[in-house]
Amino acid sequence: MKMRGILLIIVGAIILAVVSLWIGQQAYSWLPPQATAQSLLVDDLFSFLTTLGAFIFLGVTGAIVYSIIFNRAGKYDVSDGPAIEGNITLEVVWTAIPFALVIWIGVYSYQVYDQMSILGSMQHQHMSMGMKSAIAAPVKNSEQIEVISKQWAWIFNYPEQNISSTELHLPVNKPASLTLQSEDVIHGFYIPAFRVKQDVIPGEIINFRFTPILEGKYRLRDSQYSGTYFAAMQADVVVESPEKYQEWLKVAQNNEPSPAYNQAVSEYNSKSDKAIKTSWATVKPAAPPVVNYHD
Repeated sequence: MKMRGILLIIVGAIILAVVSLWIGQQAYSWLPPQATAQSLLVDDLFSFLTTLGAFIFLGVTGAIVYSIIFNRAGKYDVSDGPAIEGNITLEVVWTAIPFALVIWIGVYSYQVYDQMSILGSMQHQHMSMGMKSAIAAPVKNSEQIEVISKQWAWIFNYPEQNISSTELHLPVNKPASLTLQSEDVIHGFYIPAFRVKQDVIPGEIINFRFTPILEGKYRLRDSQYSGTYFAAMQADVVVESPEKYQEWLKVAQNNEPSPAYNQAVSEYNSKSDKAIKTSWATVKPAAPPVVNYHD
């Protein structure tokens, strides 16, 4: 290969790297706000994968476009190309590079997962055999909250304060330790701004933790298709200052438990002549949760 060709490849690779890095930085703006310490790690991994993917995509596309423009056969050229039977060096390179990239991605992804430390130690909820989960000891100085999921509502219990709520309130910059339980089917605990998601499995008690770092109101959604009204199974998540959090606890403690509004129950009980009639059966929603605090 001539020196000019080598220089063009080097310059092209540098341009590709710069453009790919820029695209990778833009990836942060494609995601919701970074509301937990774990979201910083997830977004860094996403940016890295976007950068790597952009470099490969632009590089391959650029090589194809270059070949089409500068190495295409003439209009009336019907002759065969030169016979090339093999190139050991090239074959080693195009095998070694993807292999190294896969190892790099795998190691980095595992490091991120390990640093997130979302699940308590000794968890086995993803194992196929019927093995009972061994729940890790609660994290010291963390907020202990029990999360109950059912068709179709979220209930949050604060055992130390004897409070129940349909909103999840959390103090900012303090680790939150949740125990997730389901009363019926598999639900998905998913808060996009937190970058955390965990299946809630019937018969299992799953320890789950994260650290909110940005005050605001976020949305908890059911990421699993848990039945007809699963899209209505949402709840507000409020991250607030420690002072406001303590004020909320006092307000909730002074409230007498009462039934909360539940969209699934409301829709199920409403009888509309204009409703679309189908033969699909649906499970009757559980009774509205009786809690100290709700909208």
